[in-house]
Amino acid sequence: MTAATTPRASAGPGVTAPKAVPVRHYGQWVAAAVIVAVLALLVRAVAANDVIQWDVIRSRIFADAILEGLVTTIWLTVAGMVLGVIGGVLLAVMRLSDNLVLKSISAGFVGLFRGTPVLVQILIFFNLALFFPRLGFGDWSVSTNDLITPITAALLALALNEAAYMAEIVRGGILAVDHGQREAAEALGMTGGHILRRIVLPQAMKVIIPPTGNELVTLLKTTSLVAVIGAGDLLTQAQALGATDFTRLEMLIVASVWYLVLTTIASYGQMLLERRFLRGSAHAPPRGSALRRIATDLRPGRNRTAGSVPLPSDERGAR
Repeated sequence: MTAATTPRASAGPGVTAPKAVPVRHYGQWVAAAVIVAVLALLVRAVAANDVIQWDVIRSRIFADAILEGLVTTIWLTVAGMVLGVIGGVLLAVMRLSDNLVLKSISAGFVGLFRGTPVLVQILIFFNLALFFPRLGFGDWSVSTNDLITPITAALLALALNEAAYMAEIVRGGILAVDHGQREAAEALGMTGGHILRRIVLPQAMKVIIPPTGNELVTLLKTTSLVAVIGAGDLLTQAQALGATDFTRLEMLIVASVWYLVLTTIASYGQMLLERRFLRGSAHAPPRGSALRRIATDLRPGRNRTAGSVPLPSDERGAR
């Protein structure tokens, strides 16, 4: 900012406040115009493409098979995330305990599931009958093929993999809480369980929530990998429907639209949770829509109010 006028050197009551000329961010305007133009050209190129059968996309966006796959995808995401969070908390507590056995088990579990691809884990659980034809205890047993169905194998792989990642997220959140909080709680006679539930975890949530939201979005998209075992998810149903009349590309677009809808809803929920747990914090997400904030940033003279220098109280009174 550059000052347009300087305060008059007068001791009388006619002293005026200095005015500030807002900086014109022409570079931002040009960049915004270029980005909008490129996006418009891209949308036009896709919409005008004769290869894509848009009537097929419109007619099958709410097809029964697609909606069934959508329900399966949502169920896998929610169930996998809930089990992953529960397992992650348990693994994080084990990793931070003084028991060497528990700490080693937690470290080995996290290293195993974080070190192997999710697709490999899904295929291993689906083909578990090759290693263990029957599962049971004592005289009771059941066929592994009957027990480990495609949907069961998908849930096991997704939940256990998510638990490994959530363990590190929760552990980082717990370590972010100042140790003096635990010492103060111990001085009040609180037990270790009460300290964890009432003191440590509530404060750690500020650190845990943002990466957990990212994990939810990632898990939602990772469910598409279970299509390799035919678990009946959204991508599986879309591919099966497209294979009947050679409209695979159109059905992939349909699946992409639904994935975008689900991830947008999940991202909005993450923003609400962050706003709830980060109240009063300097890192709290700003209120208002993103488009409104962008328009405000690009508006000329947006710093006009911020650039004005208030007069001292005695000079205001003199005026």
